[in-house]
Amino acid sequence: MSKLPLLFLATAAACLLAGVGMGIAMGITHDFSLSPVHAHLNLLGWTSLALMGLTLRAYPELLRSRPLAWAQYGLSAGSALIFPAGIYLAVTQDAPGVAIAASLVWFAGVVLFLARLVGLLVAHDSAVTTVSARLNPLAG
Repeated sequence: MSKLPLLFLATAAACLLAGVGMGIAMGITHDFSLSPVHAHLNLLGWTSLALMGLTLRAYPELLRSRPLAWAQYGLSAGSALIFPAGIYLAVTQDAPGVAIAASLVWFAGVVLFLARLVGLLVAHDSAVTTVSARLNPLAG
């Protein structure tokens, strides 16, 4: 069995740790200027990556195409880590370029994720139709 779902979850947990640590630090210092960084670490990093990993675990058919599965991880995990750093640069240095680029990479990862899910849905519907036609040749 592929370890990719677990890699998604481990990356998500690392983002959670960073996001929680950042939240605690902001609370202690009462400086919430980096709240967008904290939020994106938690939402993209923890929540989205964890859901992608759990989806791969629930639908192992998505792991059959290893290049697409690894491309999804690379796009999603890479941008989930770089995007908050880009937001940090945007907030502290007025330099939004990294955040903009990472958001586009994140978008590409989400599009790939959706396309793979739709492909699985279409393949499932096609398989059900084929089985139904074989069981009931008069239904066609």
